[in-house]
Amino acid sequence: MKRDSTCMEDERVDQRTCLICGDRATGLHYGIISCEGCKGFFKRSICNKRVYRCSRDKNCVMSRKQRNRCQYCRLLKCLQMGMNRKAIREDGMPGGRNKSIGPVQISEEEIERIMSGQEFEGEANMSWSNNGDSDHSSPGNGVSESNQPSPVSTPSSSRSVELNGFAALRDQYIGTPVSTHYQYLPHLFSYSAHSALMPPQTRSLDPQSHSLINQLVSAEDLEPLGTPMLIEDGYKVTQAELFALLCRLADELLFRQIAWIKKLPFFCELSIKDYTCLLSSTWQELILLSSLTVYSKQIFGDLADVTSKYSPSDDELHRFSEEGMEVMERLIYLFRKFNQLKVSNEEYACMKAINFLNQDIRGLTNASQLEQLNKRYWYVCQDFTEYKYPHQPNRFPDLMMCLPEIRYIAGKMVNVPLEQLPLLFKAVLHSCKTSVSKE
Repeated sequence: MKRDSTCMEDERVDQRTCLICGDRATGLHYGIISCEGCKGFFKRSICNKRVYRCSRDKNCVMSRKQRNRCQYCRLLKCLQMGMNRKAIREDGMPGGRNKSIGPVQISEEEIERIMSGQEFEGEANMSWSNNGDSDHSSPGNGVSESNQPSPVSTPSSSRSVELNGFAALRDQYIGTPVSTHYQYLPHLFSYSAHSALMPPQTRSLDPQSHSLINQLVSAEDLEPLGTPMLIEDGYKVTQAELFALLCRLADELLFRQIAWIKKLPFFCELSIKDYTCLLSSTWQELILLSSLTVYSKQIFGDLADVTSKYSPSDDELHRFSEEGMEVMERLIYLFRKFNQLKVSNEEYACMKAINFLNQDIRGLTNASQLEQLNKRYWYVCQDFTEYKYPHQPNRFPDLMMCLPEIRYIAGKMVNVPLEQLPLLFKAVLHSCKTSVSKE
């Protein structure tokens, strides 16, 4: 008997866990994947300018059962994981502004200022609403009623935008210079909240979206990787040899990202300083995204064959860290998600640009311009996915929710000791290749 599609969708949602406490996540809230409880807690804490105290040593365990025991450590983890306090509405209306697509990156000093209350002292007294006392207070907060992440605010939980209104606003971002400022942006995704009840409408791709996507794809080097990954039968690969191969692959992938930047359609619109700042902060994320999508056949094929010839020692197995285990589990989950979605080159090019244009990175000279560019390609990507995959109404939010996960994994990989990388890649590639062969 065939399983109900709704049950299968529920199972996929259940597989997504809150980055704060590990409970079942309900979507993208304030920049990261989290549950309703942590979403509401973060909103209440920031809106009410709460200052908490930890009675222990500020490293309390966060889990579904223990998350309420220490409010200080819970808020601390929210900030460390990248929850964006600027995404919370300041006017008391439902929905989040969600200015960034993924987690924000703030310094330890800024986190300390927020935790101690110093950050609030310098702010003007604003009439924050206390609607956040209910964890179910808004359909927005980064995810609309149709579970779609949104880069903009919503004036009302019940208001929907007509299609012609959406097209006009989208054209503002796609067809006009990015220096234009907009005081107010209506919610763009609530009109599709009932799309599951209506048959998908056949429509054409906006010509401007088509042009911008073609420019992004043209900037990509989609040729196969040139790093040799062939190995003779029976040859035993050492840890040092596998590590050297991984370094060569990283070098080639990084070189491709540098060449990519110079071909971007908006290359002349940003300063070299900002490009340098963006690349230094996102290169690991860009490499990870490309490895999971356009180069996945080589990475999970040829490289997996090489790693299969490597046998880790007992000492390597015993020294494998908790960070390595978490990265391994999340990489396997993300691979399966991308394998299920079968991301197209056009979607990959948009996702890469959106991830790169992160206006929350410290040291940027023109964050507002980056925000406008980010929104431009967000809408372009949505326009393309809705046109190309009309029978997959959740495809666009599914793609966007992969970005904060990529940022989180890339940040965690920095803490994995270098000597553990060969074992990490062997475990991930083996598990992913095995799961594909069973399908």
